[in-house]
Amino acid sequence: MPVLRPGTTTSRRSHIAAAGALLAALSLLIALPGAASADATAVPDRGTARMGQGVIAHDGRQTGDTTGTDAVQTEGVDVSSHQGNVAWSTLWNSGVKWAYVKATEGTYYKNTYFTQQYTGSYNVGMIRGTYHFATPDTTSGAAQANYFVDNGGGWSRDGRTLPGVLDIEWNPYGAACYGKTQAGMVAWIRDFVNTYKARTGRDAVIYTATSWWKDCTGNNSGFGATNPLWVARYNTTVGELPAGWSYYTMWQYTSSGPTVGDHNHFNGALDRVVALANG
Repeated sequence: MPVLRPGTTTSRRSHIAAAGALLAALSLLIALPGAASADATAVPDRGTARMGQGVIAHDGRQTGDTTGTDAVQTEGVDVSSHQGNVAWSTLWNSGVKWAYVKATEGTYYKNTYFTQQYTGSYNVGMIRGTYHFATPDTTSGAAQANYFVDNGGGWSRDGRTLPGVLDIEWNPYGAACYGKTQAGMVAWIRDFVNTYKARTGRDAVIYTATSWWKDCTGNNSGFGATNPLWVARYNTTVGELPAGWSYYTMWQYTSSGPTVGDHNHFNGALDRVVALANG
């Protein structure tokens, strides 16, 4: 039998067959369910959660003009380490007059850009406050409220400091309701807001989305009389509010605004923002 040399017909056929097998294997990998979207569905790192992170995925988004929904509104933004160093003067010159900065998450994370964001917003003239991203499956509401107050979530009546915010929304790290029953979630929230008020003298603002509130608290109506509402709804109108609130104080209406993505309307003129700051 003759020895095959490179370049013979049989050798070329072998190379072609091998290449075909490789292409077939790659095609099968691409066709496997989830193969192309593995990165998109990956669980984020602890501490990276930000206000409104789950709104588009769970509640949708509709773009359009939202400026005419109330007689007078005041523009604001919310930021976290996701935005890094923020161009506060640019925002101020565009008409943004108030801001909220993420301070903490759970009892394990502090915003690494907190000083630039919190001090920077103040230095350009904004009224600003801080928020806490809640993780009710890690520690108690009281523990997280204390951690928040101890790490940037305090309040002072200086006319420039807004009350702290409890950001309670979809769990980016696991089950949407953090494995809690509706009654258990209500108890956790109550534990947080009661502790926050005991520490600061202020009722915390509650940030949430109506659909999450319905699913995870059973649409509980027990907070509307005491805690201002900051509602997330990426639409041309604010839509249905959670039970217990007849109006919103703030509305996060988009995650794709100018300079930083998350933009908000305060339900009133600037003097009402000052009134909230002063309690």
